[in-house]
Amino acid sequence: MAFTTTSNFAGKAAGFYISAALKASNSLDYLTMIENIKFKSNIQALNQTVNSVVDATCDFTAAGTLALTEKVLEPKNLQVNMDICKETLLSSWEALQMRAGAGAPPPASFDDYVISYMGEIIAQATENSIWAGTNVAGQFNGFLGAATGLLLPGVDGTVVQNAAGGAYTVGTIIAELRAAVAVIPTTTLGKEDLHIYMSQRTYQYYIGAVSTLGYVNAYNMNGDYVPMFEGYKIAVCNGMLENSVVIAQKSNLFFGTDLLSDATRINLMDMAQLDGSDNIRMVARYSAGVQTGTGADIVRQA
Repeated sequence: MAFTTTSNFAGKAAGFYISAALKASNSLDYLTMIENIKFKSNIQALNQTVNSVVDATCDFTAAGTLALTEKVLEPKNLQVNMDICKETLLSSWEALQMRAGAGAPPPASFDDYVISYMGEIIAQATENSIWAGTNVAGQFNGFLGAATGLLLPGVDGTVVQNAAGGAYTVGTIIAELRAAVAVIPTTTLGKEDLHIYMSQRTYQYYIGAVSTLGYVNAYNMNGDYVPMFEGYKIAVCNGMLENSVVIAQKSNLFFGTDLLSDATRINLMDMAQLDGSDNIRMVARYSAGVQTGTGADIVRQA
């Protein structure tokens, strides 16, 4: 059976697909997303340095000071350019067409199936860059990337640093987490959106540790289970570095992109019509980047 496909999406139409791809990165569930940054966005924070509340009098007397801090979130322009043979995807797509059962959802078109394949590539690259990305080709600068990570002491000296005792294990993870939460700034204690960000492997160590202590409910979970450590929510992030945790509010960690720009686009080109090959050329252009708000309210352990 012969198949041909040619699809072009730009601006808002492409943004729908790019948004779905980016949000497949599970870390975005725990970051504040700014979706329509044309070039750059200023992340502003007001900090009270002297108490503004004083005893009432009949006169106006200025009291207290507010300090405005500002950081810039500038998403990096990225792209996916690749050729893939139709035969590579065709067999799995055809299998989807034969799903049985009256309640089965309608099969995706071949174009949508190819775009979803490209979306998986974008999601994985985004997840990795959020935490481990550096200023190299194909990545944006992440929170913990080597040398340039936004939470490293040489980049932001206000972030609270806590040294781990060594590589995490089942036997040490509880003590390491307690050491990290012990230095959480008072300003963030009790905040509803405060999370401990950790990798899948670190979470596995934690579950192993609490299971040996007999806390059955900690690993016998259902869909409503919210992972916790001594009252603090746990955010398990696929791209998080091993032997590191970050403690921060969701509202203090930002992810930016532009879903409406004409530069945001997805193109599928059937090369059979151009060079006689059986390839599909896939092109995607989008932007992505991260930034912090107030570094002094964030803890990094490594």
